[in-house]
Amino acid sequence: MVTESDYSGQTKTLNDPTTPDGRPTIAQYIRKIFLVSDNEAFNRLYEFLGQEYINKQLSKMGYAGAEMRHRLQVALSTDENAHTNPISFYDTSGKILFYQPMQFSQYNFSKRNDFVGAGYYQGNKLINHSMDFSQKNRISLEDLHDILKRVIFPESFAAKQRFNLTNGDYKFLYQYMSQYPGETKYPSYDTAEIWNGIGKFLYWGADKGMLPENIRIFNKIGGAYGFLIDVSYFVDFDKKIEFMLSAAIYCNKDGILNDDKYDYESVGYPFMKQLGRMIYDYELKRKKDYDADLSKYKMRYDK
Repeated sequence: MVTESDYSGQTKTLNDPTTPDGRPTIAQYIRKIFLVSDNEAFNRLYEFLGQEYINKQLSKMGYAGAEMRHRLQVALSTDENAHTNPISFYDTSGKILFYQPMQFSQYNFSKRNDFVGAGYYQGNKLINHSMDFSQKNRISLEDLHDILKRVIFPESFAAKQRFNLTNGDYKFLYQYMSQYPGETKYPSYDTAEIWNGIGKFLYWGADKGMLPENIRIFNKIGGAYGFLIDVSYFVDFDKKIEFMLSAAIYCNKDGILNDDKYDYESVGYPFMKQLGRMIYDYELKRKKDYDADLSKYKMRYDK
């Protein structure tokens, strides 16, 4: 998957040193998104799918309040985010298989009046009023939780309510939603910098120690502007425990955004860790009529 540029603000991706052969692929972008919540990987998939397609599909699946308006971690205009890059797919011999020209979204977003915080920095200047979030990506915690349910328990939904995924797709997602960076060959992560629990806020917080083999967490995290979020399905194979838990917290005591002074370490991560362990301890003690069949979620990891 080669990403070209044909408009203001667009950047190219011609190769990927984190894959075995240096070729960028959709699979690798998905791996990075779940392993370390990689923003560039999100951007490349956003550009391939296109803003209009993403939002129409979310609405079609029942998530009309969700809005994907922009790439992550790059400051672009509304117009630049509506234009997404030309993309080509090649086979291993270099033959082009598919070409998608630059897309322009004409999706009609809702009018919003979303403001956050008491002030924010714009460059080095402090603006003393709330930051306008009406042009930001948006999705509710309830919708994220429901999306995870459709991925983890597709058989609980009618066929038309499920995502268009094969058994192989599900297995791929389950592996990389629960795999640790230290178990991954491609990409290869320095576990001193990217430790195994880095993407598991609920239950692990910011812990950097060894993680037990019997517990696996299938999840997706997010963090920005003082917000932390984790949408998770927990499994303890030894004790036959399973539960879903999703949480979001805003930890920004001074109310100022873009100052890199958020309370993740002192408030956010400890809260997430304690919440996950409270629910786990409850499930550990709760009497159950049936043992959970967790065989579907036992994965073979890269290392």
